[in-house]
Amino acid sequence: MLYRSPMRRIGYRLAAALLAIGLLAAADEPPPALQRGINITHWFRYPPSRDAKALRDYLDDNVLESLRRMGFTFIRLPVQTDLLGSPGALADAIARVQRHGLAVVVALFADGWHLESDALDRARLIATWRALGPVLRPLDPRLTFPEVLNEPVFSNDPGAWSLLQRQIVGAIRAALPGDTIVLTGADWGSVAGLLSLPPEPDPNLVYSFHFYEPAELTSLGAYHPGLDSATMAMLPFPVLDEAGCAAIAETAGDRPTAELIRFYCGQRWDASAIAARIAAAGVWAKRHHVAVIAGEFGASQRLNAAARLSWLRTVRAACEQQGIGWALWGYDDSMGFAATFRTGHDEVDRGLQTRSGYAQSNNEEASPRAIQVPIMR
Repeated sequence: MLYRSPMRRIGYRLAAALLAIGLLAAADEPPPALQRGINITHWFRYPPSRDAKALRDYLDDNVLESLRRMGFTFIRLPVQTDLLGSPGALADAIARVQRHGLAVVVALFADGWHLESDALDRARLIATWRALGPVLRPLDPRLTFPEVLNEPVFSNDPGAWSLLQRQIVGAIRAALPGDTIVLTGADWGSVAGLLSLPPEPDPNLVYSFHFYEPAELTSLGAYHPGLDSATMAMLPFPVLDEAGCAAIAETAGDRPTAELIRFYCGQRWDASAIAARIAAAGVWAKRHHVAVIAGEFGASQRLNAAARLSWLRTVRAACEQQGIGWALWGYDDSMGFAATFRTGHDEVDRGLQTRSGYAQSNNEEASPRAIQVPIMR
């Protein structure tokens, strides 16, 4: 997951924060299984326990069934490379998700690797997929989507990333000839990185980008340590009144926070700005006749509810307008549903679910097991 600050005004349009149908054929659409997704962020990425049984049991079947009933079609599963020592636990977890009719994007996270500068790390990444491919081979290829790498950087040499990604696709294809592979651009998997990526000749591919723009809003400027986060959390979206927005800066506890707030307000982010940015990905997909998904998007739970929900709805709608599938970050992360696990009882952000298009029953307090069908159709 990436938090970055755009240094130029960009545009977009979206609406509706999580659940509904109606994708347009602006480009090749992703497979139906990749239309509406959610990241399970801590199952195989910084999990509470690395024990193989704990990994298998991180989510129970009631939660998975609830997600399916809510209208999700897939789970994006971040996987740390250092957790691949328990490949059986990973395969069992994926198979259990798929038994609920949900597809799984298996996204490799190589945290701490230096792929831009270290040839050994690049070779290690290829070798990792040569080992992981056979683990995924017994799974249903219609529901299994290997993702080459989460958020590659290569900001100064996107061509080097393209070459490396092509080699990895070859390694994956050797083991998984029928699976649809998910590719991404450089620059942390951003829209800009996607636009710089030449598509590969393999016809069984989907391309992905991540969307957290503007980072001043979605992450409260987390890329700038030490800010007054309580004041940042007051930022509006959309920015309809620049002067009123900038007045928030007067309440900031420090100058850097005040300056960043004024910068954000001056960008005048609104639905059209969001729509234009995501439309750039849609135009790229249409030009190259490929399918694209937004593999991550989310906004901090600390952001005021009105701005947060408006931004989420806007991004989701913009993706659907372009025929782009999407995946919220995440079920168990504060940028999304913020599910927590305490003494075996799951708790989620009720407000986000109910106000973004999901209804909950009251038979289990604050539990995702209680989630019912979506309101919005």
